[in-house]
Amino acid sequence: MSGDNAIIIGMAVAGLPAEHRTRIIFWGVAGATVLRLAFAGIATELLQIIGLTLAGGLLLLWVAWRMYRELRSKKHSVTGEGGGHAAPKTPRQAMIQIIVADISMSLDNVLAVAGAARDHKVVLWIGLGLSVVLMAVASNLIARILDRHRWVAWIGFLIVLYVAADMIWEGSHEVVGAARKA
Repeated sequence: MSGDNAIIIGMAVAGLPAEHRTRIIFWGVAGATVLRLAFAGIATELLQIIGLTLAGGLLLLWVAWRMYRELRSKKHSVTGEGGGHAAPKTPRQAMIQIIVADISMSLDNVLAVAGAARDHKVVLWIGLGLSVVLMAVASNLIARILDRHRWVAWIGFLIVLYVAADMIWEGSHEVVGAARKA
């Protein structure tokens, strides 16, 4: 359930020095956890908002665009094209990228856990906690893989782009269906 989030986090911290990664992952996941808890607290109300999936998909598309630009600038700096070197990503930029992506993608995760847990709050909190732990562990692994094999970042980019397109597609159908009923 947190695989797409782990890819985002791994890609966000891959360009940072190894000594900063753990701290950035911690704070990014902490921000994601706060968002997930807030979403879980209002999950049933969020289900009623028409177009939320579409908005999340558009937000994630923006994250994908930023990733694409970053991947292209790294390619040009490695091959010597484009004149200068790309400015390195700052820890703050990585944390913002993690949190913005998590805002757009966590809603479906939280709603899935809330739907599975139903009225069992303990199950809800355990499910959310487990997804956050798995996300943090997987993102560290993904960042190490991206350091060794930069081409894998393009696969991650395509996954994020697919998730954004899927959210936009589903959200568009939701909005059109609601408009037809009105």
